[in-house]
Amino acid sequence: MEYNDQMKNRVKRIEGQLKGILKMMEENKDCRDVVTQLSASRTAIDRTMGLVVSENLIECVEKANEEGEDTQEFVDEAVNLLVKSR
Repeated sequence: MEYNDQMKNRVKRIEGQLKGILKMMEENKDCRDVVTQLSASRTAIDRTMGLVVSENLIECVEKANEEGEDTQEFVDEAVNLLVKSR
């Protein structure tokens, strides 16, 4: 699978969020603010994982269709990946 710029930029943003959280911790910021930022980072990671899995699924299904294969296995695998990530 090829990871596009949109995916990479999402991860870079998450990296920036995590660095910001570390700085907040080093500055002894209020725990509610830190937890809020951690929650936002987790949401961003979850959305990025969903994007990666869905793009991969699309790629696999298109390839399977071209080769006349059953696509259900790819769909099941994608669902399992998403379920495991929770």
